[in-house]
Amino acid sequence: MSQYCDRAKDIAKEITNELTTTLCNIDGEDINTLLSEIQRADKIFFVGVGRVLLSLKAIAKRLAHLGFNTYIVGQITEPAITEKDLLIVGSGSGESAFPLIIAKKAKQYKAKVAHIGANANSSMGEFSDCFVKIPVSTKLQLPGEIPSVQPMTSLFEQSLLLLGDTLALMMIREQKLDMPSLWKYHANLE
Repeated sequence: MSQYCDRAKDIAKEITNELTTTLCNIDGEDINTLLSEIQRADKIFFVGVGRVLLSLKAIAKRLAHLGFNTYIVGQITEPAITEKDLLIVGSGSGESAFPLIIAKKAKQYKAKVAHIGANANSSMGEFSDCFVKIPVSTKLQLPGEIPSVQPMTSLFEQSLLLLGDTLALMMIREQKLDMPSLWKYHANLE
């Protein structure tokens, strides 16, 4: 049993080391730009696919805990997007078809679009007002990507989630928010 525990600890260290390296290599100015766009927006919409969408849903929930109006594209209560709003696109490659279509549509309504991805030269660049690069391996295998021992794009999805929590904690500290007071935004029908 001990050998399995030791192997699990070693693997956990590999994963957390990859995350530390990745998060420390995200450009701080890009993070500040995204933070400003979030704080300026009336409503914040999120779009992605697969496991990226799961990370984005967690970020949307966390921002809702801070009092932001957040929506996942396609949810039944999704309101109209306007020029006062922000669409956050999660796509490592920046080439996923559905997020591209939604970003193009958001621009037609003059909304701001923020892309969080790994590929700065993607098709998403045409529609993005700001870009935050998570410099990890993608399915495109581009130069300069941080390699991962994990399958497929796990490191991107994990880093995306932790970037969202980083943004939330930055806002909490900048605004000197009282953490216990945030519970008023937490779901209570549980």
